[in-house]
Amino acid sequence: MDPFHRMASCKKTPCYMNLEYPGMFAIFVSHQWLSRGHPDPHGQQTEVLRNALQALIHGSLHVEPHTPGMLYYDFAFEWDSSMTANVANGYLFFDWFAIPQLTARQEGVNEEVTKSDAARAVQSIPAYVEACSLFLALVPELKHADTGAICNYTSWLSRGWCRAELWLWLLSNRLDNNVVVIYSATECEFMFQYDWQHNNIASGDFTVPSDRAIVCQLGETAAAGKLKHLQIGGPVDAYRYFAAHKHKLLGLQPLCSDVDDFLTLFQFGSLEAAASNHTGMTGLLCAVYAGHVQLLRLLVESRADVNQRVRGLGEFGFYDSMTPLIIATRSNQGPDILHGLIELGADVDARVQQSGISAAGLVRSPEQVQVLSHARADFQSCSEPLGFCPLTSAAGFANHETIASLLAARCNVNPQLQGIGCGPLHAVALFSRGKTDALKKAQLLLSSRADLDLRASPSGWYGWLCQKAQMESNVWGLEACKAKAR
Repeated sequence: MDPFHRMASCKKTPCYMNLEYPGMFAIFVSHQWLSRGHPDPHGQQTEVLRNALQALIHGSLHVEPHTPGMLYYDFAFEWDSSMTANVANGYLFFDWFAIPQLTARQEGVNEEVTKSDAARAVQSIPAYVEACSLFLALVPELKHADTGAICNYTSWLSRGWCRAELWLWLLSNRLDNNVVVIYSATECEFMFQYDWQHNNIASGDFTVPSDRAIVCQLGETAAAGKLKHLQIGGPVDAYRYFAAHKHKLLGLQPLCSDVDDFLTLFQFGSLEAAASNHTGMTGLLCAVYAGHVQLLRLLVESRADVNQRVRGLGEFGFYDSMTPLIIATRSNQGPDILHGLIELGADVDARVQQSGISAAGLVRSPEQVQVLSHARADFQSCSEPLGFCPLTSAAGFANHETIASLLAARCNVNPQLQGIGCGPLHAVALFSRGKTDALKKAQLLLSSRADLDLRASPSGWYGWLCQKAQMESNVWGLEACKAKAR
């Protein structure tokens, strides 16, 4: 890493690395180009990366857990101390040259050579990702040199090629698939699982439309390899999780058309075995993701518990004590799945124990709001420990159409503050990273007379945390504190 640290800027000169020798620690850096003709024309991204890596090595910068996972569900990934030494002695794969950009693919300009180079570059990406030991998303907020558009975490997460690199990493055959996001030279954190779960390859933005099919084919190959690896070596919950997500990742139709397909795909010996599984990716959860209402009915008839609390899926963003209905809502399943679960006896007001949030606070579409409203779910009450009402909880993560539906359902835009002490407008601001329609959500809330001057008012344990952060800031200075304290 030392030569990179000494560089003032990186020029667009091809370089080649062998990532094959044993014990080599390589870091894959994913980033968005800042101009049409050069990835980083003014060296701004490179400077952030260099300074962030130096700070990580020297211990002045820490990779921190994502706020929602830490506060909502009491679950946090941790940066292993050995990683610091690995980074200090590691190598970077900073991919400026694998994919020729639009300007290099102009009709009639070295067209056949460019196509051949592009094809080879595309096919090499999975191998480079697989050979690396750490994935960094480099997403400082900078302006695109040609368009003037802001490039940041939100724009990176929307780009089809960036999603492809992300998903190739997530589908690689390794035990630790965590992603580290570098927002600036002084802030980096683990990616929240929600962000990759709800940004699949198929729906990404591509400068060259024909790239979508190429990237989806890469994703399909990677997914098949991942499933084969997990099918042989386990763990079975991880296999079932990725098998359940494959169709959404690639924009395909659900794979299960009948019971036999379901049992084969998810590796259950029988319907009764699927119904009696009470931990991890249960038969009921697999049926939810398969989008198959009839399978839900058959499993419940075989004595599956429609209100069974989830255990052991924290690494996938499904935290202990979630119910199938809560997971179906949060993962944006169709209204027919929600309706089927409710018909089978799902408790519409069951709450996640660590947060107090119910399905009403995790809605992801207007259709879900309609189904839960028809079932008379509680869209008004706050619940400890977080103290979020459903509108506050949804405002951070749901799209603006869903927020409009909640407002139409007469959710209180200025609820009494409890727990963390945040209202809907606070939530939009706090969790705006990665959300392309955060501005629209804020405008909707303001048009419904959300109090722009309402101050956050943490109480109880969260009030104590805020006091602790204030004390740390007074003693060490704001800049010296961890990002979460700031």
